[in-house]
Amino acid sequence: MNNNNTEQLLSRAETLCVHRGVRLTPARREVFALLSQQEGAIGAYDLLEQLKEVVPNAKPPTIYRALDFLQSQGFVHKISSSNSYVLCSHFEKQHPVQMLICRVCGSVQEIHSDGVHEQFIDQARAEGFAVEQQTVEALGVCAQCAHKSS
Repeated sequence: MNNNNTEQLLSRAETLCVHRGVRLTPARREVFALLSQQEGAIGAYDLLEQLKEVVPNAKPPTIYRALDFLQSQGFVHKISSSNSYVLCSHFEKQHPVQMLICRVCGSVQEIHSDGVHEQFIDQARAEGFAVEQQTVEALGVCAQCAHKSS
């Protein structure tokens, strides 16, 4: 993403934080900005290395606290299969997460399929289970990588 997109996303996030009564601290803001500039998912330690360019004394707890906050606010999604993070560009409302992860280039595409989510919730309820958060990760090959290999 370019700097204009980053600034627009940061502005939306800051407005939402004010509305929610939470604080987007400078470290959280910087981590958010770094995530907004990623093409795909990125690990915490890679983010930490980038953060150190701006905040030289940043340590692992700094990045993990920022990521925990950003995740709790719905600004980022954690990709469990790769222990990495990706920015959510439509974070104004909580939503089920379905990720398409390319095993070749590492790109991550977030999709929304209400039918899948509703069936999942219905099946969980039938088992007496109350779903609090749902993330579905699908590993495969994106259209660009599939096209390059053909």
